[in-house]
Amino acid sequence: MAVYLINSYDIENAEVFVQYGPKVLPILLKYGAEVLASDVTGIALEGAAKKMNAIIKFPSEEAAFNCYNDPEYKEVKKIRINSTKNCTMVLVKQ
Repeated sequence: MAVYLINSYDIENAEVFVQYGPKVLPILLKYGAEVLASDVTGIALEGAAKKMNAIIKFPSEEAAFNCYNDPEYKEVKKIRINSTKNCTMVLVKQ
């Protein structure tokens, strides 16, 4: 069953963050993930919007967890951690 990873965070250092996308995409693809949306212009209907919002579809919950725990991603994740704040990642089942 497909699952969706919903990511929201504020970008603090765009010069560092710009390195994240090109490095994370091959890792996502390795686990069969598909980026359905990635946007820095999200509009909040309620609450406060964060600067970056993304929806990533994984073929299964196992694939999502394996991707998140991949040693290569653990290194790439440091780019996101060092260039953003207020990160929320939620895994939603279909």
